[in-house]
Amino acid sequence: MYQIKTLKLTIFSLSSLPLIFMIAGFINDSLGANPIENLMELSGQATLYFILLTLTISPLSQILNYHSLIKIRRMLGLFCYLYASTHFAIYIALEQWFDLSLIIEDIKERPFITIGVINLILLTPLALTSTDAMRARLQTNWLKIHKLIYLISILAIIHYWWSAKADLFMPVMSAVVLTFLLAYRLFRYLQMRKLWKTTHN
Repeated sequence: MYQIKTLKLTIFSLSSLPLIFMIAGFINDSLGANPIENLMELSGQATLYFILLTLTISPLSQILNYHSLIKIRRMLGLFCYLYASTHFAIYIALEQWFDLSLIIEDIKERPFITIGVINLILLTPLALTSTDAMRARLQTNWLKIHKLIYLISILAIIHYWWSAKADLFMPVMSAVVLTFLLAYRLFRYLQMRKLWKTTHN
């Protein structure tokens, strides 16, 4: 129990660092010549990385045979939603100054923004149903809702890739990591299905 509490506290502290860095940088005016653009980039990258981290927990717990890792997955998912909301808030408040007409026009003209908005909408039910009480209440529907993370992760890569101006190294590396994570899940699914057929024949 003590180890889990320590692990959760450590993960919480580390996960908070990007937000602290962004706030400190904005207050101290140390985000470079274009602070809003840098804030958008930092919050967007944090969102994607937390999506990938969340997807990493399950295979990592299986590979290491350390199933207590699953207990930090919800926290990572909520941090993902925090950074996605921060990313969107920066766009709405600092880049577009709450101008609804500009926002609508931007969404129409730049497809990667449309994907970003869709992803935030898809992430919202995952965050709202993350509690144990909601899981117990929704039962099998909870699992169906949270499988949206696979679609969300793919759309996040597309959003990142399309928004990148020149340097595609990080979008490509993120796509490679996601491909590996999804391939591992497919492998496990086929393995379990084969085992089930063997035991039921």
